[in-house]
Amino acid sequence: MKKIIFLFCFFLGIASLNAQETYTIKGETLLLKTEVDGQLDLLWNIIDGHYRYFVRTTDNTITELVNTRGENRHYQEEYKTTLQNLTDVNADNVNLTLTDLKSFIDEYNLSQDPTYSSSIYNAKLQLLLGVFGGITNSPFINNPNNTKSPQFGAELELLDGNRIKRHALFMQLRHVFETDDFKYSTTELALGYRFRVINARSFSLYGQSKFATLNFLKNTVPGANDVPVDINETVVDIPLTFGIGADIRLTDSSYLTINYNELFAALVENNGNFSTNITLGYKFNL
Repeated sequence: MKKIIFLFCFFLGIASLNAQETYTIKGETLLLKTEVDGQLDLLWNIIDGHYRYFVRTTDNTITELVNTRGENRHYQEEYKTTLQNLTDVNADNVNLTLTDLKSFIDEYNLSQDPTYSSSIYNAKLQLLLGVFGGITNSPFINNPNNTKSPQFGAELELLDGNRIKRHALFMQLRHVFETDDFKYSTTELALGYRFRVINARSFSLYGQSKFATLNFLKNTVPGANDVPVDINETVVDIPLTFGIGADIRLTDSSYLTINYNELFAALVENNGNFSTNITLGYKFNL
């Protein structure tokens, strides 16, 4: 095990070194990382406990971005003048941080070269609200007669509409109603994850998992001498139940949803009945 850890750290160190290069700047030899590569490059590293930033022009001239203090102890902000002279772009609102410098130089490079590939990714979060209804035999609850119960619920689904459209997180609230034959009901709050195997504009097919649930359940079970016993419990669980589902686009912002849930679980036991947890729903973009 120690050898594996050593080799992992060794190769991690090699990878880190490969991402850096050695430069000689004003007689000082520095190991720097390239953060932005374009018309104007951004180089940086933490040297002797201090962040140091440099810009490199197309003629390989490297200039340090500095922010020294004057006699009155006020920062001189020389780096803003340097950036403005190199780009002809106002740099008054740029802070001497990796995030701000990267954003400023990235925007400048994009303005100079339409084919420039931006190094900054801006997520486009998409939120959908859905409602659904259906039936379930509560396969992970003792249900001797395999009774089907009605269920109804709502959910919020969050995904990134830019790059990771196949992945989504959802929060779901549902209620399973008791019946005359099966005195079990629950109100469940669940967190889950979806992966879209097929992700076409008009149709998507996905697998999903609920990885955390909070249930407020009521159940009536036979007690001693067949006297019914009422149970009221609050149960927190990590069931890792799995199911499949599909979204069928109705309009540009709304979908018909079909789900077959609780097909199996990794961390809870089935009580002998194959799942008939099936729902039909509708969801739309917020």
